[in-house]
Amino acid sequence: MRIGLLGTGPWARMAHAPALSGHDGIEFAGVWGRRPDAAEELARLHGTRAYDDVEALFADVDAVAVALPPAVQAGLAARAARAGCHLLLDKPLAPTVAQGRAVVEAAEAAEVASVVFFTTRFQPGPEAWIAEQAHRGGWFTGRAQWLGAVFTVADNPFAASPWRREKGALWDVGPHALSVLLPVLGDVRRVTAAAHGPGDTVHLVLGHASGASSSLTLSLTAPPAAAGATVELRGEAGVTLLPAVSEGAVLALTRAVDALLTAARSGTPHPCDAAFALRITEILATAETLLDGGTR
Repeated sequence: MRIGLLGTGPWARMAHAPALSGHDGIEFAGVWGRRPDAAEELARLHGTRAYDDVEALFADVDAVAVALPPAVQAGLAARAARAGCHLLLDKPLAPTVAQGRAVVEAAEAAEVASVVFFTTRFQPGPEAWIAEQAHRGGWFTGRAQWLGAVFTVADNPFAASPWRREKGALWDVGPHALSVLLPVLGDVRRVTAAAHGPGDTVHLVLGHASGASSSLTLSLTAPPAAAGATVELRGEAGVTLLPAVSEGAVLALTRAVDALLTAARSGTPHPCDAAFALRITEILATAETLLDGGTR
């Protein structure tokens, strides 16, 4: 499979380009970016070609990996799908439900595979834990705390991201928390409460199809000493915690590439495909509406 990269920012440099160039099962065919000089630099570092014309890249590859802001990703992902390219996307899928639905519809119409990179879902320990808890069932409540220090650590490469500044933790780390809870507790039937906390911190309470409820605390402005991710489940089997991991994003992204290869070859959708990411977008949009209607 020939795959091209869309994007040249910190995430593309730190994760996507190393994962693509180091993968034995694909050909890293080129880079396109909104800044041609940055695309040239990144392509040169990884021994591949820079493209000035994104449509030319689409024509030369079998798949694209996208490391761009959500609104830009959504439009280009739909165009890539219509050009027949399989999709390796990032979370959130899109900043609006309409944009996310357009990606899903384009992928379905073109019959291309899609995988959305929810990092935790491509780490073996957490993914095995999720599958085990989903099979066990009988969960009463879930609690997720996804606390980042993006805006409180000096020189964080993502702190200047305009979309993170605008959308905050709800849209940045909220997808990670939901990608863990939904397979275990079932779809969200209702966002029962949403409230602001310090900075961009938000608190959500969800009702799930299984009858369980969950609470989420999401932030990018946590004190560095308080940062980290925790997911706890309580139910008939007792109490269990999402296992911690220490590996970096490149290894997880390499597994996401493997998942895209498998989905493209088999025709079987991956659990973290664009349709799943669209459902998460719908939940986030509902929560955002509640938050916008509240007071700080």
